[in-house]
Amino acid sequence: AKQVDARGFSCPQPVIMARNAIEEGEFPIEVLVETVTSRENVRRASEKMGCTVEVEEMGDEFKLILTMSQ
Repeated sequence: AKQVDARGFSCPQPVIMARNAIEEGEFPIEVLVETVTSRENVRRASEKMGCTVEVEEMGDEFKLILTMSQ
């Protein structure tokens, strides 16, 4: 899986990083974020681009796994 480490960045940077990865088209994509705000913003933006998003909590952080919806 392609990994996008967006930890330590504030919005909109994680959304931009995720969008760029989606446009590259290598799936699945794992996006790592630290905040609920970043998690929700990346999830919403990814779903708008046609992705299915699975969220895993890892302690205080989140891993969003993006796959392209069929």
